[in-house]
This record gives sequence, structure tokens and C-alpha cells, in this order.
Amino acid sequence: IFILIIALSVGGIYYISNKEIALGQYDDFAKCLSNSSVKMYGAFWCPHCKEQKETFGNSWQYIDYIECSNSDRSMNQVCATAKITGYPTWEFSDGSRLEGFVPLTNLATKTNCTL
Repeated sequence: IFILIIALSVGGIYYISNKEIALGQYDDFAKCLSNSSVKMYGAFWCPHCKEQKETFGNSWQYIDYIECSNSDRSMNQVCATAKITGYPTWEFSDGSRLEGFVPLTNLATKTNCTL
């Protein structure tokens, strides 16, 4: 019984924390990133891009996202012209870039957007 109670408690905490993210916990943060001309280049098949999107939950809708992949997984012309070399790639208003999964705290520090 004790193990069951612990399992239910952990499950409840996990559910509540994911529900908060899904409800748009990061809406203001995501909007600030986009208003600060921050873009994320990615590909639909990229596991790190998927992980990055999931960190925002429903707030992802406010991120300026550029899809780089054609249906055959080749790079499209938009991203080739932008010289994207890996996914995800975050591009900032000063032209600097970060490649790979970037923790939200790092994005907040880089942009001065409040997390």
C-alpha cells in the first residue's frame, strides 16, 4: 500500500507539472523571444527539435519556427540560404546562433526575456 501511495503521488505531481506546461505556462516567455526576433530552425524528423518544442508545451505556438526539411528530409532552400548546419538552431537578433537543444534558462539569459 505504501508503494502504491508513493507511485500515485509521483504520478500526480508529474501530471500536474505537465498540465501547467500544456496550459501555456511559457506564453509570455515565448512571445518575448519572438518579439526579440529570435527564430528556431528545425526539422520535423529531428528528435532534439521535438524535445525543444516539448519544453514549451502549448506555448510553442508563439515561437518563430522555420521548418528546414522537405518531405524527403533534404534541406529546403530557405535554410540552405540561411546556412543552417544543424538542428535545432536558434538565431538571435544580433546574428549569433546556438545549435542543439538549448535549455529555457539559457534562452532567457541570452535574450533577457523573463522565464
